[in-house]
Amino acid sequence: MSDLPETDDRVPAEVVTGMITQVLDLASTWTGWDGRPLLTDDREYTPHKAIRRVTDHLIDHLAEIEARLAGVPTIPDHWHASAITTAADLAPFSSEDLDEARSRLTRLAQVFQLRLTGLPAADLDRRDGDAWSVRQIAFHLESSLYYATAVGRLP
Repeated sequence: MSDLPETDDRVPAEVVTGMITQVLDLASTWTGWDGRPLLTDDREYTPHKAIRRVTDHLIDHLAEIEARLAGVPTIPDHWHASAITTAADLAPFSSEDLDEARSRLTRLAQVFQLRLTGLPAADLDRRDGDAWSVRQIAFHLESSLYYATAVGRLP
């Protein structure tokens, strides 16, 4: 079994922006969160943690894409990822937090849209050694939806 992300005929930019749209759709229901972390796959998730993980994942791979296109080494990430739940993750998720998440993720969607749409197919599909192609990274980013579905659609 390969750890390479599977791709298909969808436009890479739309894969990423579509994932962000789905995350924000779920997040629109989180302002009524009762403050209890939700357990998924032996890890705790909260609205803030889901937004943090999606955002961190997007930033991490955007930095990777930009470094590779510039021909410079990537900086390894040192995220704690979903292994930790911070005090900030446990804070109530207000309508203002939702507005902040919308602003942050909508801007990241635009950056990915502009960057990926502007790349020729050769750049989208070029692999440097064992590194994933930019297309594979875009399709991998779709898995970030996991963090939002761990919280789910709340009443």
